[in-house]
Amino acid sequence: MTVFEDLKIQYKIGGVAIRLIFWNILFFVVPEVVFSLSKLFSIHIDYFNYVSLSSNSINLLWKPWSILSYAFFHSGILHLIMNMLMLFYVGRLFTTFFTEKQLFGTYILGAIFSGVIFIIGYTFLPALINVNTDMIGASGAIMTILIATVTYQPFMEVRLFGIWKFSLWQLAFLFLFIDMIQLSMNNTGGHIAHLAGALFGFIYIKLLINGTDLSTIVTRVIDFFVTLFQPKKKTPFKKVHINPKKAVTKSQSKIVIKDKTQQQIDEILDKISQSGYDSLTAEEKEFLFKAGK
Repeated sequence: MTVFEDLKIQYKIGGVAIRLIFWNILFFVVPEVVFSLSKLFSIHIDYFNYVSLSSNSINLLWKPWSILSYAFFHSGILHLIMNMLMLFYVGRLFTTFFTEKQLFGTYILGAIFSGVIFIIGYTFLPALINVNTDMIGASGAIMTILIATVTYQPFMEVRLFGIWKFSLWQLAFLFLFIDMIQLSMNNTGGHIAHLAGALFGFIYIKLLINGTDLSTIVTRVIDFFVTLFQPKKKTPFKKVHINPKKAVTKSQSKIVIKDKTQQQIDEILDKISQSGYDSLTAEEKEFLFKAGK
């Protein structure tokens, strides 16, 4: 089995978390390779400008997809590795209690919510009003999945690196504490997105417990587009009224033909089992060949 075949199998059976990891890696590797090669021909394209989320809401007018695309791209290999390890870990925790569709819906909605709060923060917070920056990375969506799991099962025990044992709420508190103390230090937009993702994860579970599953929004949108672009099924043949007597005659005729054909096939197969294939005549071989089509 080749590496490609093995990856293909992992993608099929690995679940939504693995597929999200594949997509994130793909969206990192392909542009890096393509645009690195383009520089050899003196073609410089800043693709981050097209997929990153700008703190200036005006930019959504010309790249509305960026409210979601930013959550599938990363600024560097270390950024990618750290986020994907975290996604793999929290994805497994989440699907202990919830479905794969809910995981995907939570990731998508968490990314959108984090992006909206990021823009609002840079629009209304006094210290950030005149600051223009871009955001990229899946950490806001991943934080949504983590806090959603923690909100549902806060006292679940986990082991970090197989050594230190924590309750989920303690691990979540550590991440949130780090984000809060670093809000005014560096990567303010990223920390705002993390906290926004955490807030959405909390809201999602509270609504889910009360009977409202927000992730179905994503499922319905996907189902709509699948139905929209799915090839239409052929119209079933119309019902035709025929003479019952003729129908019986034709049916009987087909049965007789089928019985005679099968009988001849059985005879030839018996001959092969007794004397081998070479004992067949040219006519028998031709008949068997045609019957097998």
